[in-house]
Amino acid sequence: MQLVVENLAKLYDKTRGLAPTSFTVDKGELIAIVGHNGAGKSTLLKMLGSWIVPDDGTVTIGGIELRNRKSVVGKVGFIPEVPNLFDFFSVEYNLKLFARLSRAPMSRVEDILHEFNLQSFRRSKVLSLSKGLKQRVNIGRALLADPPILLLDEPTSGLDFEMTREIYRLLQAMHSVGKTIIFSSHRPEEIKGLATRIMVLHQSQLVFDGPPQEYFKSEIHQKLYAL
Repeated sequence: MQLVVENLAKLYDKTRGLAPTSFTVDKGELIAIVGHNGAGKSTLLKMLGSWIVPDDGTVTIGGIELRNRKSVVGKVGFIPEVPNLFDFFSVEYNLKLFARLSRAPMSRVEDILHEFNLQSFRRSKVLSLSKGLKQRVNIGRALLADPPILLLDEPTSGLDFEMTREIYRLLQAMHSVGKTIIFSSHRPEEIKGLATRIMVLHQSQLVFDGPPQEYFKSEIHQKLYAL
């Protein structure tokens, strides 16, 4: 198993962010996390990405516990719904800064600018970019260290049709080279067209975990998440 989650839990004051949750992920899976707002999707992804600290439970990546942060640097890339970029700096400066933070070689900055068709925007301030371009930079930032696991929180939220298709293409390309991808989504076409496995969270609990064909025939889908 590439990723092992055991009894992971989070409590916000008196509100449960995520009930004790356990699952495993094999290398190369493409998993969609489905659920209503407040179900725990973002909380789960942020804990897997080391953005927030769980109250209980463990996450192990390649045999290394996530709490040992120095050892897992570069193993997980997290892409939040709202890009965590420095708006008043250029695209190139943002990538160079995050390359230093993730201990990635500076040569990766040029790779990302090329792979994501950002060469003509290298000196543009992030503030001046469209939401779609910001998301492209955001995904590129997360890939600087070439992590084997990629986490995306609502990656196409607020994007137009063409940019949504571009994000789909990027996800499929990354999956085709063996990356493990876990993303949250409300869009049925993303779940049907991208995911090899679906996990459903309801009221902070994992209530379904299986292949797409089983999900769309399940009572969970019919009663709670009919799309």
